Amino acid sequence: MISTGLVSVSFRKLSPREIVDLVVEAELEGIEWGGDVHVPHGDIKKAREVSKITYDAGIEIPSYGSYYRTGWDDPQNPAFEAVLESALELKTPCIRVWAGNIGSDKADEAWWEKVVKDSIRIAAMAEKEGVIVAFEYHANTLTDTNDSAMELIRRVDHQNMKSYWQPPIDQDIPERIEGLTQVLPYLAHIHAYQWAGRERMPFSEGFDEWKRYFEIVKGAGKKCYALLEFVKDDEPAQLLEDAKALRRVLESN
Repeated sequence: MISTGLVSVSFRKLSPREIVDLVVEAELEGIEWGGDVHVPHGDIKKAREVSKITYDAGIEIPSYGSYYRTGWDDPQNPAFEAVLESALELKTPCIRVWAGNIGSDKADEAWWEKVVKDSIRIAAMAEKEGVIVAFEYHANTLTDTNDSAMELIRRVDHQNMKSYWQPPIDQDIPERIEGLTQVLPYLAHIHAYQWAGRERMPFSEGFDEWKRYFEIVKGAGKKCYALLEFVKDDEPAQLLEDAKALRRVLESN
């Protein structure tokens, strides 16, 4: 029920071809292509090229990792129309977006309303094309705490708006389990990594911790991808080891 994959922005310096080859070598099943470097928002030619080399290699594209920020009126924010166009060219069923660019502790009610309204808009737009939208679960956005993430999902209240999950580095394991359990009904995919404080670690260091997370996901019968990112030292060789460790964790459940 849980498939394996890589977030492409883990290796921004590698070309799409190099990333595909690395994922094949690592025996991972999917790639979340990023919208900043590898498949720029609205660059249809690049999306077509990347889509072909990915599927030709037998690799899936479970999601498009966009950098669209809901509610943010700024020229730096890509038009969601361009994001959706790229996602359709990639033939991916999911677009990742960010819940604004302000942390929940600094967001006033007007900002909440703006983010919610825009989230509903893009969820409906993508739904017409058969693509789901999912929030990044991340600091300095409205999904930066367990309670704020759930409040946003409840306010948006759209069947086509889902959420990612990843273990916040400022939470302990019980808090992380609480957040995962809460977001589980809306879960799209998981960003998987292991940190010790602010230091990246080999994924194998988190075997017992991730075993608990995956038991929760599997127990709920959820189908999703566990997408590796934040690879220690940005080393391709480390990804190969992390991929093995990820499979060991999944096979242990």
